[in-house]
Amino acid sequence: MAESTVVHLLRHGEVHNPKGILYGRLPGYHLSETGHLMAETVAKAVGGRDIVALYSSPLERALETAAPLAAKLGLEVRQDERLLEAANLLEGRPVAQGVGLFRDWRNYRYFWNPMRPSWGEPYPVIVRRMKSMIDDARAAARGHETVLVSHQLPIWSIRMAAEGRRLWHDPRRRQCALASLTTFTFDGDRLISIGYSEPAGSLDTGPSVPGA
Repeated sequence: MAESTVVHLLRHGEVHNPKGILYGRLPGYHLSETGHLMAETVAKAVGGRDIVALYSSPLERALETAAPLAAKLGLEVRQDERLLEAANLLEGRPVAQGVGLFRDWRNYRYFWNPMRPSWGEPYPVIVRRMKSMIDDARAAARGHETVLVSHQLPIWSIRMAAEGRRLWHDPRRRQCALASLTTFTFDGDRLISIGYSEPAGSLDTGPSVPGA
């Protein structure tokens, strides 16, 4: 049997967003008090594992999620733009849990092809950058474990691709809660399993804003 390498994809914690804005890649969106507690909870849950490298999206909410784990493990957080949230032409607009986007007729021009999707970064592009990131992180941590802090859509997209499922989907059916872990286990270069867990699940207060 070849060396086992584990790559954990960690979604960031809850964000302070009282106006319900689809923030996407916009700067200035930080973890809420609950979000910080989520990050601390994840650090306690996995801090004893054989994690030798920690990577993060450059966005504030991801870096703040990575910080407690970095402190516990004594690791540097390596920023990588391949872990960024998906680009979205609707960012900055109020979403009201998704319904708000459809109340404004000016947004309709973005909805002509949900399979692409026409309002943002194409799913295959997201998959390619996430796969490249996972491959590089896996090579650097070979025989050990690594954590990559990212966002819901990138994590869900690479999981669907790895499981051989179609990439277009209903966002309400994503299994990728706040501060959740999607875990890829490799035997050598071969993916042998995908797991999912919610170490901070008891702190999740409900549906979050799409594009998070």
